[in-house]
Amino acid sequence: MQTELTSPSPLLQPDGRLSQIGWARQPLLDCNLEAARFYAFQPLQRFRIKRWDYYAVFSPRRFFSATIADLGYAGNLFVYTMDFETGDLHEEGLVIPFGKGITLPRNSTEGDSHFEDSRLKLDFRVAPNHRHLSVSWPTFHDGRGISAEIDLQMPTGYESMNIVIPIGQKRFYWNRKINCLPASGTVKYGDLTETLDPTTCLGSLDWGRGVWEYQSYWNWASTSGFLADGRTIGLNLGCGFGDLSRAGENAVILNNRIHKLEQVKFDYVSGDYMKPWKFTDNEGRLDLVFTPFKERVATTNLAIITSEVHQMFGRYNGTIITDDGEKIEIKNLIGFAEEHHAKW
Repeated sequence: MQTELTSPSPLLQPDGRLSQIGWARQPLLDCNLEAARFYAFQPLQRFRIKRWDYYAVFSPRRFFSATIADLGYAGNLFVYTMDFETGDLHEEGLVIPFGKGITLPRNSTEGDSHFEDSRLKLDFRVAPNHRHLSVSWPTFHDGRGISAEIDLQMPTGYESMNIVIPIGQKRFYWNRKINCLPASGTVKYGDLTETLDPTTCLGSLDWGRGVWEYQSYWNWASTSGFLADGRTIGLNLGCGFGDLSRAGENAVILNNRIHKLEQVKFDYVSGDYMKPWKFTDNEGRLDLVFTPFKERVATTNLAIITSEVHQMFGRYNGTIITDDGEKIEIKNLIGFAEEHHAKW
C-alpha cells in the first residue's frame, strides 16, 4: 500500500483537495498553498497553515540544530546544541507574533528562509548542489553566544523521502526529509570553534508544509551517519499523524538512495523514555534497538499553542535489509527518536 509518485503536479487542486497522495524520491509537487480551502472565509486560511525548515547536523562530537517555523498564529525560531562527550545541552527559542518578519520559500528546491532582528539572525539559502546555513545568536546561553556557517552538499539526483497525505477531510501534510548531507564549515559556541569535515559530519533537513488537526501527536526517528565501509546510512521513521494508508515516511537512505519500508512499529514506554526503544517493520527488514543516553524536553505554552517534545538522543544497533536483499549491520549509530504532542 505504498503508492510511489513519479509525475509532477500542483500539491492542491483548485478546490483545495490534494492532487496526488503517496510518496516520492524527489519533491515533485508545487506547494501551492494559496489553493487551500480549509475555511470558507479565505483570510483565515493563513492561521491554520504550518510551515517549517528544521536543519540538523551530526559531527563526531556535537549535534547542532536550527529551525525557522511559521505556525500561522505565531512564528517559532529555535537553536540547540549538544556535546556528546559531556552531555551539555542548551536550547533557546523565540516566539514571533503572527510570524512577522519570517520568510519561508514556496518549495524546498529553491528560495531562502530568513529571520533577523536585534537578537538573532537565521538564514538558510538553497543554491545549486548545496545548501548554506548562517546562524548568529550573540546572547545565546547567557552571552556565551553561538554562530554557524555551514555548507550542506547535495549533488543532483540525491534522493529524499517525500510524502503527501490527507489528514481528515480537509487537512493535509506535504513533507520532505533529506538525510546524510555532507557538512563543512564551522560552529562556534562560546570559546569553542568546531570545524566540520564532510568525511565525518552529516546534515539533514525536515521541510514541512500543511494544515494539521488542532490536537496532534506523532513519533519521529532519524539519523545520518556512516557505516564501517564508509557508505552513508540514514534512517527516517514516523507514525501517529494523518492517513498513512497509501504512504508513510519510513525509509532507509543508503548512499543517497531511498529503500522504502512499509509499516514500522515504535515500541517504547511513553513517560519512561530512557528505556530502550525497539523498531521493527511488517516485512522483517528492520530490527533495531535504540538506547537513549540524553533526553531533550522542549515545551511551549502560549494558551492557543502548546507543545511538548521528548527527543531522545541515543545509539542504534541491529540490522536493516535493503531493497536488493543486502543485510546491513548497524553498530552504535548516534541518532534520535521522539514523541511529540501539540495543540496548534
